[in-house]
Parts: sequence; C-alpha cells; structure tokens
Amino acid sequence: MKKREWVAYFSQTGAEIADICESIGRWPTRIITNKRPDNLRTIDPRIIEQGYLEMSNKPTKKEYLEVLQYFNDPIITLHGWLRVLPPKVCNSYDIFNGHPGLITEYPELKGKDPQVRAFEGKYEVAGAVIHKVTAGVDEGRVIMEERFNAFNLSLDDLFRILRDRSLYMWTNFLKKVL
Repeated sequence: MKKREWVAYFSQTGAEIADICESIGRWPTRIITNKRPDNLRTIDPRIIEQGYLEMSNKPTKKEYLEVLQYFNDPIITLHGWLRVLPPKVCNSYDIFNGHPGLITEYPELKGKDPQVRAFEGKYEVAGAVIHKVTAGVDEGRVIMEERFNAFNLSLDDLFRILRDRSLYMWTNFLKKVL
C-alpha cells in the first residue's frame, strides 16, 4: 500500500510536529507555516532543518488551494494553526486538528487558548482531542480524545500533560492513516 502524503501546518514553533515526526519516524511531505513577525515566535530548529513553506499571515482560499493542488489525496494536520480554513478547503481535503481542550465534555472550550480557560475555570477534568476539520471552529467529529484529572495542577503542569497526551494521540492516529 502506498503511503499517503502528509501536509502539516503550524503557526507557532512547530515543535509538536518535530516531536511527532521523531516518534513515528517520518516527516511530512510538506510543512507549512504562516508569515509572522520574528519577535512573535521562534521556529523549532528541527523544522528549519527539514524546510518549510511560508504562506501569508492570513492565507486566502486561493493561497490554500494553490499550495495543496500539488498533493495527491494528502492527510492534512493542524498543530497550533491559528487560522480558520475556508469551507472550500475543509470540504475538499482530509484535515485534522489537535485541540488542547476537552470539547466533548466542555463545548465552551472551543477556540483559542482552551487550556488557560480550563485552568482559570478550575475544571477538575481536562483533556485534548483530535477532530476532523470543518468550516466551524472546532466543530468537526472528534476522532480521538484523552482526558485526565486536572484537580490542583499548576498551569505549567496542565500544559505539559496536554502536550504529552496530544503527542500520544497524534502518534497513534498518524501511524494508522499514513
């Protein structure tokens, strides 16, 4: 069976992609990020070493489609991609997002920075999901979820555990679909 192409998007450091790649022993066919001022982030050196494509800070539907037209039936993954994809793109590709909020139990954690909102709200259970991307923000079908007791965790511990659980889910998911 031929391996599917894999396109991974990130807006922050790309460290999650690099960690996943080390875990599964494979790098994406293409890594894509959006143009952001240098003072807003530092890209993980492992991503720089692999190479990446940079899109505009707020890509248009045309930009997404121009980039993706070169891939044959790719799996697209979002790792801290802080942009909403146009409906045409969502409906044309298999796209999956990792979200550090347990939206299956707490729908109010959809959107940006759910881990901070869960911490500030003193949620006793926290978690992360991988979901299919649709035109609505964090509205797609949940494919995998990990949950854990968050009672009395510091914010740093919450971030660390969410990152570990997300890496575990991505590793298992990508081993199945790639």
